[in-house]
Amino acid sequence: MYDIKALYEAKSVEDAVRLRVEHKDAEILAGGSDVLVQIREGRRAGKELISIYALDEIRGVTLADNGDIYIGSLTSFSHITKDPIIQKYINVLGEAVDMVGGPQIRNIGTIGGNTCNGVTSADSASTLFAWDALVELTGQSGKRVIPISDFYIKAGTVDIKEDEIQTHIIIPKKNYDGYVGHYIKYAMRNAMDIATTGCSVNVKLSADKKTFEDVRIAYGVAGPIPMRAKSAEAFIKGKAVTSDNIEEFSKTVLNDVTPRDSWRASKAFRQHLATELAKRAITKCVELAGGELDG
Repeated sequence: MYDIKALYEAKSVEDAVRLRVEHKDAEILAGGSDVLVQIREGRRAGKELISIYALDEIRGVTLADNGDIYIGSLTSFSHITKDPIIQKYINVLGEAVDMVGGPQIRNIGTIGGNTCNGVTSADSASTLFAWDALVELTGQSGKRVIPISDFYIKAGTVDIKEDEIQTHIIIPKKNYDGYVGHYIKYAMRNAMDIATTGCSVNVKLSADKKTFEDVRIAYGVAGPIPMRAKSAEAFIKGKAVTSDNIEEFSKTVLNDVTPRDSWRASKAFRQHLATELAKRAITKCVELAGGELDG
C-alpha cells in the first residue's frame, strides 16, 4: 500500500508550475521508480505528489538547428540508449544509462528523476558532468539554464526553486563535437547494483591522433556529489598520446577525488578504483578516436 495524501496530475509544464506554487510541500513524481519505493518504505509517507509523467512536451531527444542536443527530462533510460541522435553523437550517455537497474527500471526511470535525486551514484551524472551538460528549469518567471556542476549543491540536494520543474538536459554542440567518450561502472555485482565508483571520460585528439587536445574526466561516488578531476584534465591537455602520460594522468586524479569509507568500499579501495578506471577509460577513448598508444 502507498500512503499518499494527494496526487495532482499536471496537464502541461505551465500547469505543473502552477501546481508547484499552489502545493509547496508536494513532491514531483516522474517515473516513480524511486519516489514510490520510498513511500512504500515509509520515508516519504503521507506526501502530496504532482505527477508530470503525462507531459510529452518534455519527453524525447531532439537536435536543435545549432547542433545542441536537448533531452527531455521525462525521457526514459531505454529511450536514451536507443535514440539515434544519442547513438550518433553522444553514445556514451546511452551506454551509461543502460547500466541503471534492470529493464523494468530503465523503461520507467527518467533522466530528470535520476539527476534531480542529487545522488552521486547516479549512472547518468558523471557522464553528464563530462559533457559539461546544462540543466533547463522552468518556473513562473520562465526558463533558467545552469551548468550541471552548479545544479548539484550537496548530497541529495539540487538547485530547483520551489516553483520550478526540470524540463531538459542540454548538451551544447561545442561540448561533444569531435569528442569520443567511455564510461566504466564498478559495482559489487554485474547487474542491478548501485555504483561503487563510476568514471566517465571524453577525449578529443589532434588531427594526426598524436596529441590530447582536450580531456574531460568525471566521477560518481568519488565525493558527495559527482565531480570532475580538473587537475588531471589540466595535466593531460596538450600532451602526447603515450602510455606514460596516461599513467601520470590516472595518478593525478587523486588530487581531486575525495571518496570516503562506507560499507560498500573503503576510501583506499575507491582511490585505487579512481586511478584504474581513469587509465582504462582514457585508453578506450584513444582507441575509439582512432589513436594508438606510443610506448
